[in-house]
Amino acid sequence: MGMIELPLKGKCTDKPAAILGLPVMGEFAPQSFRHKRVRECKIGSVTIGGDHPVAIQSMTLTDTRDAKATLEQIHRLEEAGCEIIRVAVPDDEAAAALHEIKKNMRVPLVADIHFHYKLALKAIDAGVDKIRINPGNLGGEGRAKIVTKAALDAGIAMRVGVNSGSLEKDLIDKYEGPTPMGMVESAMRHTQWLEDEGFTNTVVSLKASNVPRMIEAYTLFRERSDYPLHLGVTEAGPIFTGSIKSALGIGYLLQNGIGETLRVSLTADPVEEVKVAWEILKALGLRTKGVNLVACPSCGRCEVDLLDLCARVEKAVSKIDKPLHIAVMGCVVNGPGEAREADLAVVGGKGKGLLMKDGKVVATLPEDELIPALLREAELYDVSQRPSGKVRFVASA
Repeated sequence: MGMIELPLKGKCTDKPAAILGLPVMGEFAPQSFRHKRVRECKIGSVTIGGDHPVAIQSMTLTDTRDAKATLEQIHRLEEAGCEIIRVAVPDDEAAAALHEIKKNMRVPLVADIHFHYKLALKAIDAGVDKIRINPGNLGGEGRAKIVTKAALDAGIAMRVGVNSGSLEKDLIDKYEGPTPMGMVESAMRHTQWLEDEGFTNTVVSLKASNVPRMIEAYTLFRERSDYPLHLGVTEAGPIFTGSIKSALGIGYLLQNGIGETLRVSLTADPVEEVKVAWEILKALGLRTKGVNLVACPSCGRCEVDLLDLCARVEKAVSKIDKPLHIAVMGCVVNGPGEAREADLAVVGGKGKGLLMKDGKVVATLPEDELIPALLREAELYDVSQRPSGKVRFVASA
């Protein structure tokens, strides 16, 4: 795994995208990667790349050695819509639990391996669908070759996970810090090494906690390689700040045609990661799942407690799988117009409100009857019969 020299136009820094000439969110013409063909990677029952939809991943927080607790969290993640789930494998006892875990879950299982090549071999023997490794920290090239051959023979995938916080020392020295180009060279080094060993069922990630750095690293890598990319802002933080960072970084890349799978990394219950991931994909029109809920921010004209109404609607529709666009508005002056593009809407007023369907008022009801009536309409609504010309906030499944 020697040095790979990459063609450079100049020293790489963490400058904003516009200065570097990278695509800018909202400028549709420069989306140069939208139609670039990306090779496919099969991860158990899920295939990413090619024409396949962007897949959502998460990682359990439980002690993997406790198979029961780990499976309970996995099942919650599956219910939330997680499509690939990763578990940490820090020791032999955790590796021994993988067979039981894999046997009792529906989605592909990924084993996260660091430093101990025998744990990777045990994970492969247990039937995992992918291993997340850094070929450079498995204890030498000979051991990395053993793991690679085992993965090749088993027909599973591997992810080369580059992280700005653990970049190789020679690349930090070469680029005077953990720069995007150093991250790209690390990824190219490892994918080339795997190719030399005959292994190509590979996914690559180039994660950083700095959003511009992460965006630049992924963009530069896509210019040089067609391996599918696992997107993520690492160490993004708690739900509020972490969701914002992830939406900006991941959303920017997806809008510009970069990324085949993603994880929203939050210091929180991993189910929250999945929720945020789905909202990112739905907002960009890349996937459909459940309700796309919009609401006005409220103002002094409101004659209803809009915050409470919106919270109650959100909770009431949370279990609906149908891809509906539902609006909650708090003003009978502007609400009907603002809700016109929604499939269904409630517009609150003083003690009563409007129920709307496809931009038309279907009922005026007391406030306490609005949500039950909304749920009845949601159950009956046929999304295949939406009026033509209506704005779609969701796209492919």
